[in-house]
Amino acid sequence: MKHTTVPLCLTILPLLAACAGAPASKSTPDIAMPAAWRNADAGMAQALANDGASVMPRDARTSAAPASSDAPAAAPRSEARAGRIAGRDQSTPQAEWWHAFGSRELDELLARALQDNHDLAAAAARVDQAYAALRMADASRLPSLNAQASGGGDGRLGTRQASSASGASYNAALRASYEIDLRGRNRALSDSAAAQLQASRYEREANRLSVTGAVVNAWLQRSALAERLAIADANIASAERMLALVAARVRAGAAHPLELAQQRGLLAAQQRQRAELRQQHEDSHLALALLLGQPAANVHLGAWHRSDTGSAVPLQRLALPAADAGLPSGLLARRPDIASAEAQLAAADADLAAARAALFPSLTLDGALASSAKGFSGLFDNPVYSLAAAIGAPLFDGGRLAAGRDLAGARRSELLAAYRRTVIVAFADVERALNAIGSLAIQRSAQDEELREAGRALALAEARYRAGAENALTLLDAQRTLYAAQDASLQLQLARLQASVALHQALGGGWQQGS
Repeated sequence: MKHTTVPLCLTILPLLAACAGAPASKSTPDIAMPAAWRNADAGMAQALANDGASVMPRDARTSAAPASSDAPAAAPRSEARAGRIAGRDQSTPQAEWWHAFGSRELDELLARALQDNHDLAAAAARVDQAYAALRMADASRLPSLNAQASGGGDGRLGTRQASSASGASYNAALRASYEIDLRGRNRALSDSAAAQLQASRYEREANRLSVTGAVVNAWLQRSALAERLAIADANIASAERMLALVAARVRAGAAHPLELAQQRGLLAAQQRQRAELRQQHEDSHLALALLLGQPAANVHLGAWHRSDTGSAVPLQRLALPAADAGLPSGLLARRPDIASAEAQLAAADADLAAARAALFPSLTLDGALASSAKGFSGLFDNPVYSLAAAIGAPLFDGGRLAAGRDLAGARRSELLAAYRRTVIVAFADVERALNAIGSLAIQRSAQDEELREAGRALALAEARYRAGAENALTLLDAQRTLYAAQDASLQLQLARLQASVALHQALGGGWQQGS
């Protein structure tokens, strides 16, 4: 067996090792954490208005609990491997909070949406892409091995003897290469890919939360429009009854034709409003079909939302799902969008470390085993091997590597600002939802009183008009007031239900990041 000279690189390894240093330190995001929710009292007021079953802010005793019981600190936690990342996401008992509505139809719609929604399918595909990118990054940390073989021969054309084999030759070679990761560049690129995989998983959960809230809101909107259509039908029937009364009084000479024209105008206005509501109802059906990823013709829904027993349930009787607002610090582990921003920031840290490592020399080890022979039987009789070490260092590249480092640093600064903004927006989402819930609870109390008095006023106005003690203007005004109060009452209930949905979305919908 023949041997080649092995270049000695042991004398330079200490010099290269001196270039290796500790990874760059990561700055910790400094985010001001509120001690409690500003509108927690408003949320409690709503809970009391709903028999204490909607919002349950923690009391002062919970607020005084040790910091270790809270969610993780605001600093992003860097994860090195995707294997440790997988399985960290957990679901709390609130994860299927929409069951509190008691609607089998809603449960079925959400099951279909979570299975067929195109946005969720795209998010799942992005997770697969990130996983493939991680495998590629991990492969760069392993040696590469390539094999090559060739064979050929020569001879004279036109001869009758098969002399082509007389000049045949065969070659075979194995070549291996491995880059020693002195500065940790390949490791940093692998860590970046792992963090990107983590971020894509969190983004998938954030999309799932968004689709869930959108389906519930669209279902509530469609149900409310169905009830508003029923109210409009009742109002039209009432207006027609009043029209018959006014027409009879005009024929008897007890009323002026002006009163008849005014009542007809009121009836026409009610019919126009019903047509508008019908259009909105159809649009809400299209919105639901879009979320389900299906053509509208393939989505069949009942005219009314029904309970698990199959009976129709008025929107006013739907209870608001319970939600534990918790402490503001706990929100960091309950929002998948915050976790995604944190993971993206960790990936930017790793990218910056890789860009800095690219400025330093690299060491590559190469080995080869080759053999050649005139006949195939003797191909492996006299193999030749070689070993070599190659050092590469950037001397002049026009500032490309330095610019790459600066680009990675600027990218990290951008993602740090995005992380801080995501946290602040999450706090604002919860505060806005709590404020809406508390305010709407107060409005509901006043609206209930308004609706009762509007009904009483119409009954009195109609009785007095029949007796000839009241004019038609008072009757018309009483009808308009009652119609508006009925519609406003239903829309207010819809707003309360949607505010509850917004609170669950703001709190992460039951999603929980494991510690």
